[in-house]
Amino acid sequence: MNAPNPALVSQRAVQRIPRLALLLFCGAYVLPGVFGRDPWKNADITAFGYMMNLARGASPWHLPSLGGVPSDGGVLPYWLGAVFIKLGNGWLAPELAARIPFALLLVLTLALLWYATYYLARTEDAQPLPFAFGGEAKPQDYARAIADASLLALISTLGLLQLGHETTPELMQLAATAMFIFGLAASPTRPWVARAALVLAPAMLAASAAPATALMLSLTGLLVNWRSRFEAARKTVPWQLLGLLIAAGLAHLLDTWAWRTGTPQGMAGLPKLLAWFTWPVWPLAAWTLWQWRAHVSHRHVSVPLLCALVAMASCLTMGSSDRALMLALPSLAVLAAFALPTLQRSMGAAIDWFSVFFFSGWALAFWVVYLSMQTGLPAKPAVNVARLLPGFEPSFSAWALLWAALGTAAWIWLVSWRTGRHRHPIWKSLVLPAGGVALNWLLAMTLLLPPLDFAFTYMPMVQRIARHIPKGACIDASQLKIPQVAALEIPGRWRVDARQGGANAACVWRLVDLPFKRAAPELAGWRLVARERRPGDRGETIVIYRRSPG
Repeated sequence: MNAPNPALVSQRAVQRIPRLALLLFCGAYVLPGVFGRDPWKNADITAFGYMMNLARGASPWHLPSLGGVPSDGGVLPYWLGAVFIKLGNGWLAPELAARIPFALLLVLTLALLWYATYYLARTEDAQPLPFAFGGEAKPQDYARAIADASLLALISTLGLLQLGHETTPELMQLAATAMFIFGLAASPTRPWVARAALVLAPAMLAASAAPATALMLSLTGLLVNWRSRFEAARKTVPWQLLGLLIAAGLAHLLDTWAWRTGTPQGMAGLPKLLAWFTWPVWPLAAWTLWQWRAHVSHRHVSVPLLCALVAMASCLTMGSSDRALMLALPSLAVLAAFALPTLQRSMGAAIDWFSVFFFSGWALAFWVVYLSMQTGLPAKPAVNVARLLPGFEPSFSAWALLWAALGTAAWIWLVSWRTGRHRHPIWKSLVLPAGGVALNWLLAMTLLLPPLDFAFTYMPMVQRIARHIPKGACIDASQLKIPQVAALEIPGRWRVDARQGGANAACVWRLVDLPFKRAAPELAGWRLVARERRPGDRGETIVIYRRSPG
């Protein structure tokens, strides 16, 4: 005998979020950070560098490279960015043009998550128990409300905040993971759409440097649908095998079979990473697994659970990589949504009050720092910014101030709405966490974008190096990291050779990345010219050498 369904939901509780409000919510989350900023250090500037070299013909399309060093990842994300850079040539800045398709990938992720949750919630096993005298939620309305909740849950996750707004291959991997979950969810009711998704998603993963994840997800999906009681789902198995073979073929063709294993020391940090990176969905996902523990074999629990376990296994083997863990966020958001029909009122109230105080406190801090930089009152925040970022000059933007003010006003209205008498919709407990994350990201990308851009980009470092090295000169960068090479080659516009060995013998200049406070080494045949430190980062110092005459 099956265990009783733990969900008791009335028709009054499945009031859906107005579509316009939901679209504005998603826009407020996706659009900030797309405009008006330079590529940030490490993965963002590296990916942009590969795209720029492809777009301007500095490297072959089958082998993106920086400084003569080929990439070790899949080429599909770089192709996507390079195509948009070429399409926007002359009327869009390259940084903005490259960022547009990745913003669309984030939108695609949100849309696929909504429909995946909707189809999972429409299954008979996920539906709430009927009431003795009627009044229970209608299946379609219940599924829409749960899907709305999953969307809010994904937006509220702290881990997606920065990584989801970069131009990196991991964002394509995230969209492919959401597509795979959607394919499994839609298998019983939308077989042809599901088949297309289950074939395309592994191929996207393999072509964006995640073939191992594609393999594990495909095997997991095969197990789920092969054992399914839905005939339509079982009929997708041959298509899933086709998707697996295509993914393996692409991985071999593009040479992306690389096992990025981590160290045991890195694995020790996984619990801490899980705690903050997946907040606040992990407590709700854990609550779902407890409340629905007798229904783990049902699709609405097994599909997101198994997909989340695949991403967590990848994260563990890669030494607690946050970029691998990001692929677990859509699955955890689905699980978190199914916690809401069983959530106790006291737990919902705790989430609300924590969100109000936590996100309002951060928003207030952002406004205080902004006012201090613009007016000098209070004085201490501006002094701290000047100390941390030597050389930074504050600037004023009326548009940034306007959008920040509108976002803050929307947050105040949202808090007043939630703390009022609107207690019925089951998605209500996720409105404030999602709204708080969207607000603070908006404030960071408007009020504090100039200092953040100064701190997290290589442009200040490039400007300092330009005082010593003329434009167009050849630089030996064999002892620099790839993100630094990208900064020199793209915004710096120097001719950079980062290959190891004697291939860079013709370069007159040489740069060395030196740890903080370490004395500059003496290099035979080279004369020390200067040391330049990136503002805001003491651990990154570039030593500049010039080849000695003769």
